[in-house]
Amino acid sequence: MKILTLVRQVPDAEARVKISGGQVDLEGATLVMDGMDEYGVEEALRLREGGAAVEEIVALATGPKRVEDALRTALAMGVDRAIHVETDQALDPIALSRVVAQVAQAEGVSLILVGGQEADWDSQALGAATAERLGWPQLTWTNELALEGDTLTGRHDVDDGNESFRVPLPAVVTTQQGLNEPRYPTLPNIMKAKKKELRKDTLDAYGAAPTVRVVGSDIQTRARLNKMIDGKDPQAAAAELLDLLRNEAKVIA
Repeated sequence: MKILTLVRQVPDAEARVKISGGQVDLEGATLVMDGMDEYGVEEALRLREGGAAVEEIVALATGPKRVEDALRTALAMGVDRAIHVETDQALDPIALSRVVAQVAQAEGVSLILVGGQEADWDSQALGAATAERLGWPQLTWTNELALEGDTLTGRHDVDDGNESFRVPLPAVVTTQQGLNEPRYPTLPNIMKAKKKELRKDTLDAYGAAPTVRVVGSDIQTRARLNKMIDGKDPQAAAAELLDLLRNEAKVIA
């Protein structure tokens, strides 16, 4: 069987971003693989390492040339090869699901792993939209996975807690924090990744186009109070800090 795992590139959580011309300007920002997708890459590798008959793990990404960096990270983690659909257009989850579904069909994959919530769109729609296009079952917010032949088992979060599941492949699975602890690529694997296949496709080949048009962007900011607390008396300093957080910063009740 083959596993397809989606890789997205987003600003680091600590990165500074700015708005230019009504759009988010990522020039100079630190960009990383979306954490949700990183759990998917790690889980694909663990399923194979756990003895499942996984023939190949393929990473897919869409976006500009810089997205290659995220794909190279996936290859260095242990993914076998990568596909980069190069485009400067920002694809919303519904448009992106069209690409993911077509790649899955063309590659003959049995399991698709995607992040449960994209950091850039803040959306949970991608997994569901992809499953709908393919007519496959989907398992969301998984925190445990295992492969037994052609059957996927595990646990996932639901409104009242979590529940166990058992489903025949093919299937779409969304991943989240807690499913695993992603590995760091080692130097030897980083060197090996440079020799692995990274295929380039164009968006036109998939007939996908954005269904959502972004007309403007805003970054919410709050001015710093720049207040210094005298630390000579620890109890008084703690009381003053509590008062500032409650009555000025409004971050605690």
